This record gives sequence, C-alpha cells and structure tokens, in this order.
Amino acid sequence: MTVILEAQSLNTFYGHSHILFDVGFSVAQGDTVCLMGRNGAGKTTTLRSIMGLSMPRSGSVVFNGVDCTRLPSFKRARLGLGFVPEDRRILGPFTVRDNLVLGKVPGRKGRWTLETVLDQFPALKHLLDRPGGTLSGGEQQLLTIARALMGNPEVLLLDEPTEGLAPVVVSVLRDLVMSLKGAETTILLSEQNIRFAMTVSDHVVVIDKGHVVFTGSMEKFKEESAVQKKYLAV
Repeated sequence: MTVILEAQSLNTFYGHSHILFDVGFSVAQGDTVCLMGRNGAGKTTTLRSIMGLSMPRSGSVVFNGVDCTRLPSFKRARLGLGFVPEDRRILGPFTVRDNLVLGKVPGRKGRWTLETVLDQFPALKHLLDRPGGTLSGGEQQLLTIARALMGNPEVLLLDEPTEGLAPVVVSVLRDLVMSLKGAETTILLSEQNIRFAMTVSDHVVVIDKGHVVFTGSMEKFKEESAVQKKYLAV
C-alpha cells in the first residue's frame, strides 16, 4: 500500500471557533476513502484544510511525500490535488466549454483532455455552448467533476457530491465514481448518503464534532452497527 495523501493532527479554526481536533488519516493510492458524519461534524472543513482553502493552525498535510501544509491552494492543484466543492462554484455566465477549459492546471498533463472528459461525461456534449448557470443541479454537478478532472488530479476531493440530487442522478454519479476508480484515480469524498458511500468506498473515516472516531475498511465499517447508530443515526 502506497500512501499518497496524509493528514496529520489537523487543528483548524474559524475565527475563535475550534472546528477540527487533531484530525488524522491516510489515503492509499488508488483507493476511495469516504469521510462520514452528521451535518457540522467537520467533513467539509477537513477537505478544505487539505486543499488549502482553510489553513490549519497546526498539524500537516503531506501529498506524494511533499509537506504542502502552508502552500496556497493553487500550488496544491499544481501538485495534483483536485477539489469539487459542495456548492459547485459553476461560473454561471460562462459556457460549459469555458468552465471545462478553465479547469486546466498549468504544468499538469495526463489522460484528461476536453475530448476524453466529454467521452466520460456524454451528457455534457450537447451542452457545450450553454451557460453553466442554466444547467440543472445534476448537470452542474457533473460539470464540476468534469472541470476538476481537466486539471488531471492524482487525488480528487469530492465534497458531498450527492447532496440535493435526484436518485437517478445519484445513480449516474455512483457509476461515474466507480469508473474513475478503474482509471487509477484516488478519491477522497465526504458523504452523508450511506448507501452511496458503501457502494463506492474502500475505506471510511467517521468524524464527530471535529474528532476522528472511527477509521477502517468498508467491510469493517459495515460490521460496526454501534458506530453507525451513534454517529450517523442509522
């Protein structure tokens, strides 16, 4: 097992509010790891801390052997981290094509080009000239993931990818994530949809009130009914 991403004792604050308390876990290359927990548990802050959008006050983020704890987010993107935020951040007035092209990261090359991304996301092919803001929620989510892939990330961070989406779109996302796993893409996602998470994930990290309370394989997590009930209200 080759560890590609490691969070070590992250303590992150918003102002005077202490949000993450010594959060730590590792992600192996090629795995899909899911952060799980209730609303407000600290999942999004964990992803933002890893991406450099919320700088931790202490602790470290090591990616591919490089300590990037104090690097700005654009430099982390150049190293190979890609982020899909919960609120999608589509550039509404810009076309789908423009949004995709803007996802390119200077200096990074790989399998993902406009052509290969559209092959992976055929639903976007006939929308290329549409303003991003006119797309449905599901189409915007697909666009946001496709835009992140345009940067050829080694690790893709997905923040609550299924939130607010219809079951049919969730099914499309499930198939998409499973296909990306086969494309040698390492994925770290936060998710409250347990059924979705159980389908796509290899390992689980449960966060409660900013603390890591469980880490383990998906097989082990499925056996931990007490953990599910206590921290996820299942």
